[in-house]
Amino acid sequence: QVQLVESGGGLVQPGGSLRLSCTASRGISSINAMGWYRQAPGKERELVARITSGGGMTNYADSVKGRFTISRDNAKNTVYLQMSSLKPEDTAVYYCWGISYGLNFWGQGTQVTVSS
Repeated sequence: QVQLVESGGGLVQPGGSLRLSCTASRGISSINAMGWYRQAPGKERELVARITSGGGMTNYADSVKGRFTISRDNAKNTVYLQMSSLKPEDTAVYYCWGISYGLNFWGQGTQVTVSS
């Protein structure tokens, strides 16, 4: 079992930046992949970005390519999502996700609101 705790959400103006962090309760080097999903009101949860255990492979939703960057620091058991050029449509609850030996783990979510 792995607990994931997100931080870094908040209110930001359009065009601004935020960095989300997700810290795991144990070492993440054995977690096959980690990433971020988001869910806006009235919409389904969608993948934002994910990264493999070694960090060698990443993929992004088309809507965030070129604006968001996912990274991981195995020594700190932490995955990051650097978000830039934020738009109102990025407003959502962002969830950290991980998968290990076929088991999915989720954080509790952190709210990101992009508004002037």
